[in-house]
Amino acid sequence: MRFFDFDENIKKDTQFVIFGIPWDYLTSIDLPNSSIAPEKIRNVTNDIGWTTELGDNITNFKVIDVGDVIIEKVNVEKNLKMIRNFIEEIYKKNERIIPIMIGGDHFCSYPVIKSVGDHFEKKNEFGILIFDSHLDFYQEWDKGVYSHATVSHRIYDFEYINNKNLLFVGTRDIDIPELELAEAENIEYINAYQLIEGLDNYIVKIIKFFKKSNIKYLYVSIDIDALDPSIAPGTGFAMPGGFSYREMWKMLKEISENFEIIGFDLVEVAPNLDLENKITCNLAAKILIELISFISNKM
Repeated sequence: MRFFDFDENIKKDTQFVIFGIPWDYLTSIDLPNSSIAPEKIRNVTNDIGWTTELGDNITNFKVIDVGDVIIEKVNVEKNLKMIRNFIEEIYKKNERIIPIMIGGDHFCSYPVIKSVGDHFEKKNEFGILIFDSHLDFYQEWDKGVYSHATVSHRIYDFEYINNKNLLFVGTRDIDIPELELAEAENIEYINAYQLIEGLDNYIVKIIKFFKKSNIKYLYVSIDIDALDPSIAPGTGFAMPGGFSYREMWKMLKEISENFEIIGFDLVEVAPNLDLENKITCNLAAKILIELISFISNKM
């Protein structure tokens, strides 16, 4: 099944392209199985109402679902090349299309963000917003420099990414080595506990960070563990103190109104750890379609 049964063929007026990366080889624990998340998140859309919360008819959105990237689980370099080629082919068909990736572990974001960033011409106006309970800023972990625990550091290594256009929000589980690395590089992050000052104030901090650097375009990466495990139990690292769905909804709405989102992803859903009612997969599908609606309404 495709996401909300959208078509699979890119047209001239297509605005969004959904694709999956069914890959979790570079996760740091064996417990979750996020490789099956693209399929499971698509499947739950068969049972979700076909209007958004703002009353938009989902069938009117100019979205297509081209399926999954072909992955060879342990062949990292080949997979990176396959993902890059996959996205290049999408851009060849429609230069202005907005890629939407469903992972997979968080390392899947690395090749996607690199492809989007390399393709985007106005790099001095481009920023990355990462929702995550972790920084994922280790220099190396387990199998080496490529890991879902190092993904943010690999993104930070891009020539056009720096501490003025990369922001983390929702953090609440940071280890000492990555904290020291982040502090040495003056990486900014907004911890989840700062929500006690109010959601509106929290959103203002996000917007101000990018506005002061004259950022107009954003790639948004959402690790499902940024949300509280009481509503998103199906993930490998369930850390208490995360966002509610409504808080995430409002943040994404405000961000979409203030910046042009040129790509986004949602990662780290582990359907094998989800409840029988599929609450985490439902949550993931809702976040994706609501964000699509926010961007569509601005176009």
